[in-house]
Amino acid sequence: MKELYALGIGIGTKNKKGEWLEVYYPAPLLNVSEEISAAINEHVGSGTNELNTEKLDSLAAGLKAAGAGEQAAIVASFIHTEGVPVVCALESDESPADVPGGYLKLHLLSHRLVKPHGTNLDGLFGVLANVAWTNEGAIAIDELSERKLMARNQGRQLIVNSIDKFPRMTDYVVPGGIRIGDASRVRLGAYLGEGTTVMHEGFVNFNAGTEGPNMIEGRISAGVFVGAGSDLGGGSSAMGTLSGGGNIVISVGKECLVGANAGIGIALGDRCTVEAGLYITAGTKVQMIDDAGTIATKVKASELNGKSGLLFRRNSLTGAVECLTNKSAVELNDELHAHN
Repeated sequence: MKELYALGIGIGTKNKKGEWLEVYYPAPLLNVSEEISAAINEHVGSGTNELNTEKLDSLAAGLKAAGAGEQAAIVASFIHTEGVPVVCALESDESPADVPGGYLKLHLLSHRLVKPHGTNLDGLFGVLANVAWTNEGAIAIDELSERKLMARNQGRQLIVNSIDKFPRMTDYVVPGGIRIGDASRVRLGAYLGEGTTVMHEGFVNFNAGTEGPNMIEGRISAGVFVGAGSDLGGGSSAMGTLSGGGNIVISVGKECLVGANAGIGIALGDRCTVEAGLYITAGTKVQMIDDAGTIATKVKASELNGKSGLLFRRNSLTGAVECLTNKSAVELNDELHAHN
């Protein structure tokens, strides 16, 4: 039996048409062992499979015999569930084919099993449903009015937190050693390394995140990964490919500082600083300043993509964007991250 690429045993929600809205996987697996893969193949097969009552006992027993006690316990918990139990077994890292497969890959990221760009998410937007995320779970948009009226008639109020394809990460996964000021600002599929603090105005998209420890007071767009010890100041932004960054993969290296209201459209190497309020895109004209303080040459910022030890600033007299060697790297306050 070929080992499965990934396995998720979870419980999901469907709309009245029988279409998937979302799936929760408590303990997904990556690079599944041959024994567990064989048990899955014997009892349910690959792909997405709903679990009926007849399959629950045999699958739980098969998983337990294969050494997958946690997954066996999850299956056993479905005996009296009101949700839709499902097994999603991916044979390879292909683009998501359905909602259960898409949610499994998002869980892999938020469980820190893969890093951003570490799994194929091509076509994910077209697969996921746009959902009303409420205090009573996921609800199909065209069923929302009916559910609101039902709740009122029962003396309750249905609260809609968002209308989106992506839910809050913390409703599905809470990684250890992190702090998040506002949970609505971190989407499922974000990767938050241990020691990461996301302040109230910070934002982390899916397929993006931090190595940890990090202080995030700005925006990390889809596809962006921030190295250990770096700080994104309040109102700052790292441009992702979904928001106009082209084909450049934006990243921030270790021990960098992107100042308040600053932004980057190029990758930063290690120990780089971008002064507050300065936005650097790939086409920004940059004056390179030598050790004597004179202009050595002029380049496009794209030519500095991924370079380490740089300080970007704007000349207060001429307004020109300048770059010189960064003499000091940012140091995060250990107390802010040691007790996450």
